[in-house]
Order: sequence, then structure tokens, then C-alpha cells
Amino acid sequence: MILHGAQFDETRAFTENLAQERQLVLWHPYDDERVIAGQGTVGLELVAQMPAPDVILVPVGGGGLISGVATVMKSLAPNTHVIGVQMERYDTAARLFHHQEPVTRKAGTVAEGIAVKQPGALTLPIIRSCVDEVLTVSEEAVEQAIFMLLEIEKTVAEGAGAAALATVVRHREAFAGKRVATILSGGNIDMMILSSVLQRGLVRTHRLVRLRVEIPDVPGALADLTEIIGELDSNIIDIQHQRAFGSSSVRATMVELVLQMRGEEQVEQVLASLKKAGDDVELTD
Repeated sequence: MILHGAQFDETRAFTENLAQERQLVLWHPYDDERVIAGQGTVGLELVAQMPAPDVILVPVGGGGLISGVATVMKSLAPNTHVIGVQMERYDTAARLFHHQEPVTRKAGTVAEGIAVKQPGALTLPIIRSCVDEVLTVSEEAVEQAIFMLLEIEKTVAEGAGAAALATVVRHREAFAGKRVATILSGGNIDMMILSSVLQRGLVRTHRLVRLRVEIPDVPGALADLTEIIGELDSNIIDIQHQRAFGSSSVRATMVELVLQMRGEEQVEQVLASLKKAGDDVELTD
């Protein structure tokens, strides 16, 4: 196995050169009629297992998956609204669908599986003829969707796989009252990326918070602070005790803490208790 390239287009270029050098047969990952037909079987399975949805959301990179699924849906469930989802940082298919000029970007994305700069020559006409809408979604929304799938459904999804759910969550009013199907198209997420997503998710849900507290620079003051936090069942993950930096008085010291919490309610309890004890405290980003 050869691993090459930070993004899909780099990997594709390397693979094309390798196939030419070694005289190998290269199957295009999305711009091939047989690949499109194979990916369309996802749509066949869906209509066979459930009533036709009002809406189906499909991640879009090069366009193979949505081309196959949209072709099936327009044939077997023509009333189903087919929506493609792209990342805001890789939105060429969305721009071309809306007859806008593509914008070249080099930024990274959590959804590496759909970080494709250009849809295929075969897939773009199918998207234009069979897809009803192509939306874009932010990095933060996809990170939150990965976190939700892991926490609620116990399902590990890569960024590309979680993009459709992220769109539903971000536009929940538009989909309210409708039967919505989302395609979770993969779970091949790098462990370091997953770790970062989980940590950021804990911060967003206030289960990991950072506080800055100014306390008197006298013996026992730090012990009193940690005692209050401990009594409220908050776990101290990290603590920094600064005497020389950030203090408003030579007789005071600044303490920065990272705390493990149960959520927003417990954060408010900790803040209220520290303020009641006379400490100057603030929640920091």
C-alpha cells in the first residue's frame, strides 16, 4: 500500500502517473459510468428498505455518489428532493451548479473525502440534470456532526460522511416535518483528527472549560480555590499558577484552570460559587 498526498487531487495525480509508469489499468474513483452505477446502488437499497423520503442529502466531492443516487431517485422516487452537500472550502460543484465561477482554495478541511477541486466530466452534467440543490456547510458544523454521531449513535464517521447530517442540523427549520434521509458515506477518519474533533466538541458543549481566577497571593488561597471546585464535582484537568503575568495587584495571583464539567448548568454553578467566595473569575475561550 502506498500513501501519498495530503488531499484527494494530489493522490489522484500521483496515482495516474504511477499507472502510466507501470502500465496499470486505472479505475477512476468517480468519473466512470460503472463506478457511478455501483454507487447508485445506495439509492436502490434505500428505496427498497423505506418509504420514499421527502429529501435525501448526499455528500459531493467529485460527484460519483450523488450522480448514481440522484439517477436512481429520479427514476424510482421522482418526488424526492435530492440535495448535494459540499464543504465551504471545497465548493466547486456547488458553484458550477449555480452557474458561478469556481474559486481556487488551498485550505485544509476535516472532510478530506470530499475535498475535490473539480467534479468529473461525466458527473457534472448528471448533477445539473438530476440534483435539485447543492448546499455548502462549514467546518464547525461538520465537526459538530461527527461529535453528535459518535455520542448519540455510537457511529464513527469521517468528515465527508457527516456532512449531510451537518446540513440538516444547520438548516433544521427547512427540514422540519419532512422525512429526511442522509447518507453517511464513510468512517475513514484519522485518529489525530478524531481526537481533535472530540476535544473541540467537549469545549463547545461546555464539558471542557477554561477559567481565569484571580486569588489573593497568600498561603492557603489556592487550596481554598481547589476545594470549592472539588465540592462542586468538577475535575481539574490542568492548572497554571501565575505570579508574574496577568495580575492586577502584587498581592494577587492569577490561576488558569481547565475543568471537566457535565455541561452548561455545572459551569454556571462553579462561576457563581467562586464569585460568592469573593474571587474575580471569568470564562475564557
